[in-house]
Amino acid sequence: MSKPEPLPRAAYRHFQTIPTRWMDNDVYGHVNNVVYYSYFDTVVNQYLIEQGVLDIERSPVVGLVVETQCNYFASITFPDTVHAGLRVTRLGSSSVRYEIGLFRNDDPETAARGHFIHVYVDRETRRPVELPAPLRATLEKLVPPT
Repeated sequence: MSKPEPLPRAAYRHFQTIPTRWMDNDVYGHVNNVVYYSYFDTVVNQYLIEQGVLDIERSPVVGLVVETQCNYFASITFPDTVHAGLRVTRLGSSSVRYEIGLFRNDDPETAARGHFIHVYVDRETRRPVELPAPLRATLEKLVPPT
């Protein structure tokens, strides 16, 4: 397996700006690694909410994280601004692989990049379900051209 490399902004289909906070820094003077995962959650869920395919209180189908990973290339530090890039690299019948790139300020390459795999389930039974058509259509917009 080859070592992951930083990616350029052009690799991502959607961007969201996320300001860092003073409390994001750890004792080593940079944003703590667990905060990167909150940035991942933020860009994915904010996109779905803005697109009208996720109502966090009422949607009958919700995504549960079954796998996540992050690779770090450069430090992000308060008061940097994070530009979170988002794309979908696998769209299954009930699962989605979201890939996220975190860019520091105006840097051209990712300071960190990672992924989430969500399995979409019925809110009540927690059993996997087919992606609803509106959700699938919204996610298809995030698939990079081949």
